[in-house]
Amino acid sequence: MSWKIDRVDGADLDVDEVLEVYRSSGLGERRPIADRDRFAAMLRFADLVVVCRLDDRLVGIARSISDFSYATYLSDIAVTRDLQRSGIGRALIEATRREAPRAKLILLSAPAATDYYPHIGFTRHDSAWFLNAEN
Repeated sequence: MSWKIDRVDGADLDVDEVLEVYRSSGLGERRPIADRDRFAAMLRFADLVVVCRLDDRLVGIARSISDFSYATYLSDIAVTRDLQRSGIGRALIEATRREAPRAKLILLSAPAATDYYPHIGFTRHDSAWFLNAEN
């Protein structure tokens, strides 16, 4: 299997193609995929977007907010279900790190992935906090 990872401008991505990756990966259960305009804004305003393509098919995406110096918040990482556990997720994380090598990489894990991140070098942090958005 030969896939290619590239940094892209999120605004240039086909929103429907990205939505299909989110649906297929399971991440769509925790993202506003029914609100196409909001989702398009998520792509457009992300500082750092890295994608994986197998041939011409989009199969993975890592979407981050970063100052490229101190902190990069990896807000989304999604790989289509049929290619999960193939190394694409790890490659997307490494490509994200290469774009901001001096910044610490921060993420909030999906419940099903909490055991995965320590396996690839992440350290658990027990004092993360958030406020839900006002709808």
